Amino acid sequence: MTTTAQPLPMILDEVEVVRVERLSPTFVRVELGGRCLADFGVDGPTYDQRIKLIFPGQPRGPLPRFAAEDWYAAWLALPDDERGHMRTYTIRDVVGEDVDTRLVVDIVVHADDHGEPGPGCAWAADARVGDRVVVLAPRRGQVYGGIEFDPGTARRLLLAGDETAVPAICAVLEQLPWSATGAAFLEVPTAADVLTVQHPEGVRVVWLAREGGAHGTRLHPAVLDHLGASAALPREADEVDEVDPDLWETPTYSSSGEDVDTAMTVVGHDLDDVYAWIAGESQVVTGLRRALVKDLGLDRRQVAFMGYWRRGVAMKG
Repeated sequence: MTTTAQPLPMILDEVEVVRVERLSPTFVRVELGGRCLADFGVDGPTYDQRIKLIFPGQPRGPLPRFAAEDWYAAWLALPDDERGHMRTYTIRDVVGEDVDTRLVVDIVVHADDHGEPGPGCAWAADARVGDRVVVLAPRRGQVYGGIEFDPGTARRLLLAGDETAVPAICAVLEQLPWSATGAAFLEVPTAADVLTVQHPEGVRVVWLAREGGAHGTRLHPAVLDHLGASAALPREADEVDEVDPDLWETPTYSSSGEDVDTAMTVVGHDLDDVYAWIAGESQVVTGLRRALVKDLGLDRRQVAFMGYWRRGVAMKG
């Protein structure tokens, strides 16, 4: 890997697979190691910390090389067979320290709407010790971003998502203070995908297996039932208001460009002490956003809604 005279404000380097574990039919866990990870670090818990992995264009093929701070433009300018594929993942865990630091990443292995696995899924399904990828991750002491979980002083937590959000939810659960209260709802393809996760006694963890059902058919009613609201399913896709495939809304940012700070605060609302973190397929997340914000009146500054992917839309980096 070509390096620059001054370190980039983030880690951008090759790492190697040091361990692979098939957790379930849907989840593969890989541990990534490399001397560059000695510089990994964030200010506080990692929670739902996002990183990027760049996979080779061909199985075990050459990886792209970077030599300047304009690495992204340089990456885009590479020929298709050299560029590889960039995808975003959550750090499931960090083990070891110094040059032995390893990033644990759980990758969903599934086919897309056309029955073909994406590049990340295909790579993980066949991952072997010694395989190499490029990682883009936080460098200790530098501003990086990528953590959205921020409950502030909320007394009740609500975490919800499909299989693509399971690694993030599990990572958050294991880092919560033991006094935390609330509930987590995790929708997965089959019962065989239910994983063991540590969590505070006051946080109820509910696994929901679709078993062939559509995304959200278990998650949506479970979340509304938990909040004591109607469990009616959202409208079908052709009846739903336009779904933003890049849906991303937190207490400080909205992908729609709206000013979140102008959101109306509902005084005395029975959900005033709730913080909701919801991620997964964009249409499902949009339906829950509508139910929580528009129907139940949850203040937008109490929620983080993230469309990790969109059915029928090719994923981007």
